[in-house]
Amino acid sequence: MCKSERSDKVLVSEYIKGSEEAFEVLLMRHKNNVFHYILSKVKDRDLADDIFQDVFIKVIKTLKAGNYNEEGKFLPWVLRIAHNLVVDYFRRANKVRMVSESTSFSEEFNIFSVLAQEDLNVEQSLSKEELEGQIVHMIQYLPEAQKEILYMRIFQDMSFKDIAEAKDISINTALGRMRYALINMRKLIEKHGVVVDL
Repeated sequence: MCKSERSDKVLVSEYIKGSEEAFEVLLMRHKNNVFHYILSKVKDRDLADDIFQDVFIKVIKTLKAGNYNEEGKFLPWVLRIAHNLVVDYFRRANKVRMVSESTSFSEEFNIFSVLAQEDLNVEQSLSKEELEGQIVHMIQYLPEAQKEILYMRIFQDMSFKDIAEAKDISINTALGRMRYALINMRKLIEKHGVVVDL
């Protein structure tokens, strides 16, 4: 029996044992269902694609870690992951949107606002400058699309509306990329041991 005719359960088992080809079959078999489910929720193709990639990264990590136990229910399990990531996106996007809407006219939003403190003494001020320098350096490691959004928002003082128009994307996509940029910045900050609450 060729791989394309094997059950999800068999393919998952083969992938866990090291068959990358088995996962390719699973991906090709279910990608349309998963992508269209995400798209139906977020109504934006670019954003859906970003979340879709996150879904399968999580699927891969879970399978490789040996934490998959949904025998015979691979697609419902993947759709549940997709659903959770969509819910997570809207929770975070609503927070970003409130910030962006409240600051789109004042243009005061800044990723470094998390560092803002009143009455800094000299030592604290120096630490803050050093910290900001480290964060600027870490922005270089972001994916290009996310880096562009951060630069346009922070260093060019552009609103999300202006960014969306400049990049020919929807405001939702701009907000989504900002969200992923902040998530990745948090990961980089944790990796490099920088102490800041993003």
